[in-house]
Amino acid sequence: MLSLGIEGTAHTFGIGIVDDQGNILADVRKTYTPPSGKGIIPSEAKKHHESVANEVLEEALKEAGVEMKDINIISYSTGPGLPPPLLFTAKFSVELAKKNSIEIIPVHHGIAHIEIGRLLTKCFDPVVVYLSGGHNAILAFTGDTYKIFGETLDVTIGNLFDTVARELNLEMPGGPKIEELAKKGKYIRLPYSVKGMDVSFTGIQTVVSRLIKEGFRKEDIAFSLQETCFAMLTEVTERALAHTEKNEVLLVGGVAANKRLQEMMDIMCKERNAKVYVVPMKYAGDNGVMIAWTGMLAYKKGLKLEVKDLIKPKWRIDEVKWFI
Repeated sequence: MLSLGIEGTAHTFGIGIVDDQGNILADVRKTYTPPSGKGIIPSEAKKHHESVANEVLEEALKEAGVEMKDINIISYSTGPGLPPPLLFTAKFSVELAKKNSIEIIPVHHGIAHIEIGRLLTKCFDPVVVYLSGGHNAILAFTGDTYKIFGETLDVTIGNLFDTVARELNLEMPGGPKIEELAKKGKYIRLPYSVKGMDVSFTGIQTVVSRLIKEGFRKEDIAFSLQETCFAMLTEVTERALAHTEKNEVLLVGGVAANKRLQEMMDIMCKERNAKVYVVPMKYAGDNGVMIAWTGMLAYKKGLKLEVKDLIKPKWRIDEVKWFI
């Protein structure tokens, strides 16, 4: 049985193909790059996806060595995400499914990040630290959903890093550039804002912007930004571990690739007799494989996600009935 997954929530249009055992047969993606110094322009991301969709599909089928007649289900990223690229992705997916008489399955983008992480790391029931440009949450599966134990009260850490990187005139994406600079930096005291299980980054962003204008070293700003933000996230993750009494932590999303974040989480987990797992870097960012695999899981379980509209741009992860 084969599942073809289509991702298009933001800058990346990707198509992945997997079988029902989780073997990855194809992973093809093309990414929209915004103008230098600017963030994603949703309408331009949509135009990018329109221009590459058929090419990506052809490459994915060729890479997997299959034809559309061999595909059993089509899964697509329904949300959350930016409405223009989301809507194109949904319409492209539905038309492809109708044309080939294939069942279509809506997928929650966040759950897909978690499930590809669980598949590839072989962890079972972790506290999930989901960090990316659009998402910032500490989650754990209880009952029939992934419950949000903590999240950002304002900007996400991915957006924070990108904003700071633009102010430092670094190339996008900003996270890897900040990580590299931080290796040569020294600590500057920044606001540390943890409120219960939630975190707040706007205070840090304001102070960092001022430090940049005042001419502080880029390396020191990068180092201090990482140390402060990651310490906050490690604190709330440890609290979630203690509350849930789980013994696994899974890092997913683009920011999960940061080695310093991994190191801090690993130290904390060892002190609690827990183990930290990190989604492989290749699948930390947006990709079609995670959509294909999550659609396969839903199909095998007979789970019909209730989605009244083609897309759900603000779809919260704790609204989705799920299973592990």
